Amino acid sequence: MDAHVRDGTAHEGEGGAVIRLRLDLAYDGSNFHGWARQGNQDIRTVQKVVEDNLSLILRHPIELSVAGRTDAGVHATGQVAHFDIPEEALQTRSINGDPRRLVRRLARLMPEDVRIHACERAPEGFDARFSALARHYRYRITTHPRGALPTRTTDTATWAKPVDAQRMNDAAQALIGLHDFAAFCKHREGATTIRELQVFTWHDISTPEEPQLYEARVQADAFCWSMVRSLVGACLVVGEGRRSDDFTAKLLDESRRSNNVPVAPAKGLSLVQVDYPADEELAARAAQTRAIREI
Repeated sequence: MDAHVRDGTAHEGEGGAVIRLRLDLAYDGSNFHGWARQGNQDIRTVQKVVEDNLSLILRHPIELSVAGRTDAGVHATGQVAHFDIPEEALQTRSINGDPRRLVRRLARLMPEDVRIHACERAPEGFDARFSALARHYRYRITTHPRGALPTRTTDTATWAKPVDAQRMNDAAQALIGLHDFAAFCKHREGATTIRELQVFTWHDISTPEEPQLYEARVQADAFCWSMVRSLVGACLVVGEGRRSDDFTAKLLDESRRSNNVPVAPAKGLSLVQVDYPADEELAARAAQTRAIREI
């Protein structure tokens, strides 16, 4: 169906007008095997849960495209997806042509670890993945011997040794810019590892109730497989003194995944925001993103 609405606008398909809808959602990734639907239908993924419930309501098969394919255990508060649907599928008594009504319907059907913020008609040219300008992630981690508070155990990782936030921040700053992040990415055949890391900062966010608590804020045009958790892990080993201050900078010279880079636990990571350009620039951005990147 995607061929009928590649630019995000309604087109005539075999069953009439086809429209594109934007879906904004959040989920606790603790009990999901990542975002992407698996071949084994018994495996619980976010995509499967959302698609199955949308298909049930709309009585039409749904296939979602997403801004960030999060790994198993990773959370999202600001995930964005889109799907294409015959316009007539919205003409049910409960929806009555208004996709915003899907939010309440889905809230009644969905498990508590998935929530839909909004559902609306996508502007012309919109593609949840390829139109995106940037993805924003947050990583929470505690080094306190007690571990995370019971109410934050699902989104706060634990690190066994104390760390120096300033050293981690310096290590992060060395990675800012357009680079080949091959050392930080799991290999995928035919996929580029060139990315523009726009923001990477560490913050001590400790409180009396949560001492020794740190947060990494990471933003890039896109991320490759396991990249964010590898960036975090590389800074943590610098922060604890296991690696030298120039460790992260030297990794940019490597052409393949480095065994010296630990992957930080998934539970501390959340996708919090996806940025898009103005509506009139959406299609051009999607075309630009699809092009092969070079340094």
